[in-house]
Amino acid sequence: MTQTAATALLRDFDDDAWDDLLNYIEERRVIPIIGPDLLRVQTDRGLRPLYEWLAERLAAKLAVDATALPQPLTLNDVMCSYLGQRGRREEAYTRLRSIMREVDFEPPQALLQLAQITDFDLFVTTTFDPLLEKAVNRERYGGQPSSEVIAYAPNRVADLPSERSQLQRTVVYHLLGRLSASPTYVLSDEDMLEFICALQSEHLTPEKLFHELEHNHLLLIGSDFSNWLARLFLRMAKRQRLSDPREVTEVLADDHTLQDGRLVAFLQQVSVRTRVYGGAEAFVAELHARWMRRQRPSLPGNGSNQAPQRFLPPAREMPANAVFISYAREDLAAVQKLKAALDAAGIVTWFDMDRLEGGDDYDHKIRTNIARCSYFLPVISATTQRRHEAYFRREWSYAVDRARNIAEGAVFILPACIDDTAEMQALVPDVFRALHFSRLPGGEPAPEFIRRLQDLFSGRPA
Repeated sequence: MTQTAATALLRDFDDDAWDDLLNYIEERRVIPIIGPDLLRVQTDRGLRPLYEWLAERLAAKLAVDATALPQPLTLNDVMCSYLGQRGRREEAYTRLRSIMREVDFEPPQALLQLAQITDFDLFVTTTFDPLLEKAVNRERYGGQPSSEVIAYAPNRVADLPSERSQLQRTVVYHLLGRLSASPTYVLSDEDMLEFICALQSEHLTPEKLFHELEHNHLLLIGSDFSNWLARLFLRMAKRQRLSDPREVTEVLADDHTLQDGRLVAFLQQVSVRTRVYGGAEAFVAELHARWMRRQRPSLPGNGSNQAPQRFLPPAREMPANAVFISYAREDLAAVQKLKAALDAAGIVTWFDMDRLEGGDDYDHKIRTNIARCSYFLPVISATTQRRHEAYFRREWSYAVDRARNIAEGAVFILPACIDDTAEMQALVPDVFRALHFSRLPGGEPAPEFIRRLQDLFSGRPA
């Protein structure tokens, strides 16, 4: 019976199932939930599970006899042994934080692969470490700490900043807390119990997040949930009986579910929308490969490959050698398209998506960025024609101020028009009017414009 159930669950994951999953991902209807099984890091003893390594280090810090505990060592076993010795619970959390501060692990390949799937805009993690956010920042923001990181804690409910459709940055949500010197993350089974109870409480639930979990397909990748905890987590996320009809599915991709006969039988008999894939890292590798193949369709006639141009929000802090894009907020969609095209061409761009329209700190940041950008690209449109007073005009003024210190003939300001606004009628500084306007209809740059920027960065005559 158990073997039959496991075989049925595996057989469900065929090419059609992969195609369905990829279609949902491209429609941004899938949320990955990351667990510790994906976190293998390079240590002085080779590649090892992060949380096993942390348990060993924590045992040493707390003077716990690791040889007397079951192997492989777990953080829960270390914590229970320490408390049994009348240790102070709070001390374990600050010791663990110190251990993590002393190392700088590279994000595992599986996390980097997930971060490259740009259709994922919300990641949920059941781990407290920073490796997922490091992977997202590396793959999407040039290593800048620009992802939105949110951590739940029973004593401080933190929810998504907005509806998912309105998120401006990739969100990494630590469902079971984030590494801290305070006991505000899951370190032991007792902590897990407290978090699960709080998450189900009427007044402590992050409602926006749970709305997304309820109404989207879920990928539980690398979780280490025990039999009953896996059932409870699925029930909590879906907020209805698992046997009730529902339109969304869940995929469990880990190394132990298929070995748990009772859980497999339960899923097959009760939660028929749940599928299981054996092996977390293998699942991510296959998902990444299939998604990447979809992004590089063969072009007719020449057999070449071309990746789509996907918009990724700019980093919070402007990278070095960036093109500063100045725009009216009504033209954001065109600016996003422009950034995606320049990103695909390897040209670093920056613009402000979190604009506050005023404030001394904000103004200082913008003025500083204009003073150190490589080129300044003002976006001219029917919108800028209508708005006689707006913050982008102050940005234009700052660019003109800097241009006064730049040698005659040297290129700094690159005016671009995204519609049919006439150059002679454009309400722009005289310095702009004296320059050639590049035409980027709807934010779509012509190949000549991209080549010009590439030539400017390479030092060739533009």
